Amino acid sequence: MQTKVFLKESEIPKQWYNLAADLPTPLQPPLGPDGKPVSPDMLAPVFPMNLIEQEVSQNRWITIPEGILDLLLRWRPTPLHRARFLEKALDTPARIYYKNESVSPAGSHKPNTAVAQAWYNKQFGIKKLATETGAGQWGSALAFACALIGLECKVFMVRISFEQKPLRKVMMQTWGATCIPSPSPETKAGRDVLAKNPDTPGSLGIAISEAVEAAVTDTTGQTRYALGSVLNHVLLHQTVIGLEAKKQLKLFGEKKVDIVIGCAGGGSNFAGLSFPFTNDKIHGAKIEIIPVEPTSCPTLTKGPFIYDHGDIAKMTPLLPMYSLGHSFVPAAIHAGGLRYHGMAPLVSQGVVEGLFKPMAIPQNECFSAAMLFARTEGIIVAPETSHAVAAVIRKAKEAKEEGKEKVILFNLSGHGLMDLYGYDLFVQGKLVDHELHQDEIDAALAELKGLPRPSLAKTGKW
Repeated sequence: MQTKVFLKESEIPKQWYNLAADLPTPLQPPLGPDGKPVSPDMLAPVFPMNLIEQEVSQNRWITIPEGILDLLLRWRPTPLHRARFLEKALDTPARIYYKNESVSPAGSHKPNTAVAQAWYNKQFGIKKLATETGAGQWGSALAFACALIGLECKVFMVRISFEQKPLRKVMMQTWGATCIPSPSPETKAGRDVLAKNPDTPGSLGIAISEAVEAAVTDTTGQTRYALGSVLNHVLLHQTVIGLEAKKQLKLFGEKKVDIVIGCAGGGSNFAGLSFPFTNDKIHGAKIEIIPVEPTSCPTLTKGPFIYDHGDIAKMTPLLPMYSLGHSFVPAAIHAGGLRYHGMAPLVSQGVVEGLFKPMAIPQNECFSAAMLFARTEGIIVAPETSHAVAAVIRKAKEAKEEGKEKVILFNLSGHGLMDLYGYDLFVQGKLVDHELHQDEIDAALAELKGLPRPSLAKTGKW
């Protein structure tokens, strides 16, 4: 009875897949403060030009350099598991598979792009990277990548996660990075927030402002900013996940997949698994593709599709995305990586087009699903991943009610061994669900009045 499939190292994907080349309705451009499209040169103080070229690329396939492949081979290819024991517990006719990204050195999918971004920055002559992190998965991954490649790394970590997950800071320090709770007094963006609200739990939008400021104010020009999600080049690097999964499903004997699921905060792990299957859907395959988010930060399910900044200080361009407003500070839930106000433009346009059907789930249902997964499959998943597990369980139960065999694939984007505080609260019955009300969304969106609005352009095929 086969429970997992491995690929040979020689079978690792040699190219990344770029969904931007196949979107039925092309992405609308990022805009500057004047409402005009941002040129690649305008991004040069923030990112190295070799990554900017990937950000704007319309090539369907982009070759992975040998230097990056060598780095990825430290843990890739990752296994694809069949969740036979979860299937049995649910008594479902569905066949459930999960791509296990928790086996990376940092414990999540994040190193897939961290090593690529660090490598490209090193090639460009950069000496130091600044970044933000929520739960600490991205900060840990970039710290790991910089240690391998020989770059300095500075991480601004959202304060509530810094306090809830102190061992993430130790991971970053072990790999040689500096980790600072955000907002901090080190940047103007941080000082401005602290002056208004010294007790703020922080947000990814605030931490991004601090990291971007740290990069662009380095007078030596040797610092750049690295982002763990949202932007096109980040999602591009993650597509190794879905490309491997397609090969592995065939080795399991599966001819098609019915449902693809990933949790979604900024969009990177969802995109990494789903984009190669989205290409199949664009070309006629019948696949339900579901990004799952928290009810306390329902960007895709309650936010509007607008032009908004990626950070609170408005240092980033206006991006066409679903957003709750760049000043939005979500409740201090334990899925820190899903507490971002916006969503990747590529994922957002996929939702507009109807290619993706988003779902929001409260954290108690998610932790309950994670407990069942741990007691059947054995892995304690990250709070972020628990949202995907909860959606899988919903769909597996639907398959049982319908009496249909379905193939369900999801991304186990990270383990929860550094997130046991949240599990402890759940076991004690102290975990609280947060339902975001419309008046809170309206308040955060109020300052966006007068900004350009993207078109809700779509083909209408889905």
